[in-house]
This record gives sequence, structure tokens and C-alpha cells, in this order.
Amino acid sequence: MSAGRDMARDAGPKPAFALREGKAGAWKGLWMLAGGLVVLGLIAFVSLTQGLAEISLSSVIQALLFPQDISDHHLIRGVRLPRTVMGILAGAALAVSGALMQTVTRNPLASETTLGVNAGAYFVVVLGTIFWPALLHTYPLPFAVLGGACAALVVYIMAGGRQGTPIRIALSGMIVTLVFSSLTSALLLFNQETAQGLFLWGSGSLKQNDWSGVLFSWPWIIGGIVAVSLAARQLDLLSFHEETAKSLGQKVGKTRLLAMAMAILAACVSVSVVGPIGFVGLLAPHLVRLSGMVRHAWLIPVSAVWGAAILVGSDTIARTFVNAYGELPAGAVTAAVGAPWLIWLALRVSRGAGGGSGSGAGQSIRMGAWQPGIYYPVWIVLLSGLLAVVWIGSLTSGTLHIPVSDVFAVLTGRGEDFTRQILLELRLPRLLTAGLAGVALAVSGSLMQSAVRNPLADPQIVGVTSGAGVGAILVLIAAPQLHGWMPVGAVVGGIAASAIVYAVSWRRGLNPVILTLVGIAVAAAGSSMIQILIIQAKMTAAPALAWMAGSTYGRGWAEIGRLAPTLAVLLPLGWWLGRKVDLLAFRDESSIGLGLKVRHTRLLASVIAVLLASIAASAVGTVSFIGLLAPHAARMLAGSNHRRSMVLSALLGAVLLAAADWIGRVILIPRDIPSGIVTALLGAPYLFFLMFRSGRKQG
Repeated sequence: MSAGRDMARDAGPKPAFALREGKAGAWKGLWMLAGGLVVLGLIAFVSLTQGLAEISLSSVIQALLFPQDISDHHLIRGVRLPRTVMGILAGAALAVSGALMQTVTRNPLASETTLGVNAGAYFVVVLGTIFWPALLHTYPLPFAVLGGACAALVVYIMAGGRQGTPIRIALSGMIVTLVFSSLTSALLLFNQETAQGLFLWGSGSLKQNDWSGVLFSWPWIIGGIVAVSLAARQLDLLSFHEETAKSLGQKVGKTRLLAMAMAILAACVSVSVVGPIGFVGLLAPHLVRLSGMVRHAWLIPVSAVWGAAILVGSDTIARTFVNAYGELPAGAVTAAVGAPWLIWLALRVSRGAGGGSGSGAGQSIRMGAWQPGIYYPVWIVLLSGLLAVVWIGSLTSGTLHIPVSDVFAVLTGRGEDFTRQILLELRLPRLLTAGLAGVALAVSGSLMQSAVRNPLADPQIVGVTSGAGVGAILVLIAAPQLHGWMPVGAVVGGIAASAIVYAVSWRRGLNPVILTLVGIAVAAAGSSMIQILIIQAKMTAAPALAWMAGSTYGRGWAEIGRLAPTLAVLLPLGWWLGRKVDLLAFRDESSIGLGLKVRHTRLLASVIAVLLASIAASAVGTVSFIGLLAPHAARMLAGSNHRRSMVLSALLGAVLLAAADWIGRVILIPRDIPSGIVTALLGAPYLFFLMFRSGRKQG
């Protein structure tokens, strides 16, 4: 049985236990509910004491019990209290949403974050804020619901529907989130006058200036929780096999649809007011289920209380540092707390899944293969010719069109001085940077997918790109005069993030499933840190966002000087590993029987991949999807031979990123679309097709 199904069995609902909870379960639920209310009350009171203004405890108590017409009491009742109440409502909504999603999908990793609901809702709300502000102000909820529902539907289909395993849900959610995040980044970059406020809201902020947010959201949230609680028995029956539930009179399809609709609605109500806040829907239901409660009559209200406590507590922690660091988003704090929780959950369920080195093919995601009857050398020639065409087209295109004859004249040492300056100082170094970075990302993805034994793995999965982003932006913010050291910070950050992933996964034999889940958690933590840093940067938010989107704008010979020597050393090492990497495709027991040191080979391949991805990120920022698309396309053309697929991956990576740079530079002249956004738009349909086809094969 695959690790994904083992995880679902270990951490998901257990129907047999649910029917035998009896009085013991009722008392346990009562104690959990009472304890959660006490914790929530204490945290809520502490929340009212935090802020820029120093207000004594006695003033807070007086403002609550005996309000007077003084400024401190107005501040408590008009600003801090609405914020705390909004945190309670949003936390409860997200927790109930996560609990419902886990029940419907029978997947312990399902939540509003992993299903992409937050990212989809955020994108559509930002879209409405920029283009239809009056309409959005009047009807914010339909915008959020539209985005969240579309994202959840896409993730559900990509993951294989009801046959989707936790790892497929997590990967599909990450892909959809990356696409929506890229689109959102483009909107923010092209509307920089509003980027700062939108980015703060998009990081998840409970900041309220009045009671309007509470008045809008409380009927939806409270009414939804009551409605879901009344349907507890029907939700309990979803924990059984579908045939059993139908024999008990359950309309399974209708119940699933209504429950998922309620889950998306609850999450989107929260997003429409406080922005996307992640991991609450993952944390709270698991806390409750760890206590042994799985019946929804208790699971729903207790999860709501603990979800509220988690979110208000996170916001209180963020406001504790307001005097020193300014306003921090609550969503970034919940991500920083939720990422270690996801790591712990992955390690916990791996013990039940027997997550040792013996994890084999059952844990990988198979895409099938298509090898046309064209010889390998022919593909080399064809892709090299395509690369030449892209490069020539890119050199001739721009605000000023340069004829092909003039391009060849300059490249052969002739041509006019003005043309030479444009080509040799602006276009050529930018083009070479895109090509070399594309090679690095593609080969990194090829090695990473072989090491993790997952064709959907890339540097994003093990947190390299988010770690590189943290390192680069730290340099940009902490020492802007040392702007030239940003690449060093990116390399250090990428290596540090991957080191955490591999250190945690080492004791599980670098189990592919565990490594992937830990990587997603580290990537989420890195993204939350990036959000905090960009918000604190204030005036430097626009360049930071451009770097985060992945851009070749303004790149010169200095970037080439860093990329070329690194590739000259690491690419031969990656090619030399060919035979050993081929053996990693087998089950670990088989590879060990053939004399392969599996763990050390996997680690060496991953180290080379991480170094390649880090140096690429230092040059062009966090470009996604190249490490996913190029290696898979190469395997479709050349088969599973690592050395051949690595060469084709390198050519495809160079073509893809150079083409993305070309398209982004000319499609909206004189505006420049970051290359990372173009690759996301180009790669999303292809990846959707791959995941959908893989889900049908495995189903």
C-alpha cells in the first residue's frame, strides 16, 4: 500500500472509533471545549493590552466593563476589540474549513492552504481591488469565493479526485499556489502605488479600524458553524467507505459537495476580510483529533474554539514586537508556527507508514512516458537550433528593432557603436544570463527529481528558492549599500533551507515522501519570512517583489561571471553521477542489492542540485517551473537514461527561460514582465495536464 494511503489511514478519521466514543468521548469533548474557551479568553484579554499605545490593565478592564468617553477606552472598544473579535471569527472559520476539507477528501493534509483556496481567493480579490474597486467594496465575498472555489477545484482534479493521496494534494496545491502567486505578483508590480497596502493585507492581517469587518462576517461564520454542527451525523458517515455510507442511507455525493462548499465559503469569508492566513485549518483540527475526538458533533465546535485561539495568539505575538519592528502580519506568524507542525506531522505518520529506506515506487508519482521514434542526436540538433532561433529573435526584438544582419555584424566584431552598445551591454548579457540560469534550474530539477524519486519535485519543493529569497532580501534590507552581495545571501539562504530539509529527513533514510513534505513546510516558513521582510522594507517592496517574481531585467556580465564557472564545475559532476542516479529509480532494497549506497548517492545528487538552484536564484530570483517542466519533457523524449535526459533538460531549460525573457520583454513594451511570471503562465497548463493524466492512470 502506498505511503499516501498509509498517511490517510494513520491521521484521518477513524469511523470505528467514532461509533464507540460514548460517554468518555463526550466528557473529553467537553473538557477540550472548556479548556479551549479558557485559553481563548486569556489570549483575547492579552491581545487587548498589545499595541503601539501603552494602556494599563485596569484601563482595559474598565473599557470593557465600565466604558467612558476617553481616548483609551475608545481605542480599546473601537480598534483593539474589533481586531480581537475578528481574529476569533476568522480563526474559527479557518479551523472548521480545514476540518471539513480533511473529512471530505479523507486526507490529513487537506486545508485551505494546501488546496490553494487562500491563493485563489487572494488573487481574485486583488484583481477586483485594482480593476473594479467599487464593485469589490460592495460585494467582496463573491470575488473571494470565485477564486477560492476555482483553486480548490483545480487542485482536486490535479490530485486525482477521491483517489488523490496526501502527497499529491500537497504537490498539486503547491503548483496552483505558485501559479496564483505569480499572477498576483504581476498585478502588484504593475500597480506599485497600491502594492504596499495590498501586500500587507495579502500576508494576512487582522488590523481593523472599526466593526464593519465583524458585522459583515459574523452571520456567515456563526451561521455556517451552526449549520455544519447540525449535519454532524452525515459528516460522520463520510468516514466510512462509500458503499457502507450509502447502505446507511447517506447521499454521499451530495453531502461531500455541500460540505466542501461550506468549507470554501468559510475560508473565503475570512480571506475577504483579513486576507489569506495559512495553516490554521491544518493545525486546529489535528490538535483536536490528536486528543482522540473524531465525531463531528465535537470536532467542529472544539476545532473552531482552538482555531480562534491559535489565530488570536499569533496576532498577539505579532503585536508584541510592534514598537520595535512595526506591524507584522498574523498570517506570517501562523505560517512560521504551522511549518514545524507540518514537519512533525510528516515524521509522525512516516512511522505508521514504515517510512524507512524501503520506500519504493509506491511513493513516487508516475507520469508514464512517451518516446517518439527520433534518435537522441537528432533531438540535440533540433533543440540547439530552437535555442539559436530564440536567441536571435530576442537579440533583434525590443523597443528598438535591430535587423538580423546588424546582430551578426556586431557578434563578428563589426557594426555601429550604438548597435554594439545595445547588444553587448544590454541584450546579450541579459540573454546569456537567462540561458545559463535556465540550464542550472533544469539540471537541478533533473537531479532533484531523481533523488526524491518524484517527477514533480524541483528546487521549490525542498525550500531552496524560498531560502534563497530570504537570504537575498535580508541583504537588500539590512545593508542596501551592499546590494552586490545579494547573490551571496541567496546562495547561503538556499543552502541553509535545503540543509534543514535534509537534516530532518536523514533519519528516515531520505524517504521521498517525507523529504517532499518537509520541503513544502520549509518553503512555507521561508515564504512567511519573506512576507515579513518585504513589509518591513516599505520603500523597497517593489524591487523585492520583482526579485521574488523571478526577473532577468538589468542583468549583466557580473551575473554571467558567477554562473559560468559554477556550471563548468557542477554540470560535469551531475553527468558523472549518471549510472548511480539511474539506479535510484528502483526500490531502495533493489538498489542496495546492486551495490549502490542509496542514501549517499541521493544526498550527493541533492547537494549538486541545491548548489545549481541557489546560484541560479542568486542571478535571476525565484523562477519556478523550469525545474519541473524541462526534466519531465526531457524524459519523455530520451527515456529514463539520466545522462541523456540531463543534456536535453539543459537545452530545454535554456530555451524556456530565454523564451520567457523574450516574451516578457516585448509583449507589453515598454513594460517588462518578470520571466518567472511568464514561465508560470506557460507551465501551468502543461503541469495541469500531467497531474490530471497521472491521476487517471493511478486511479
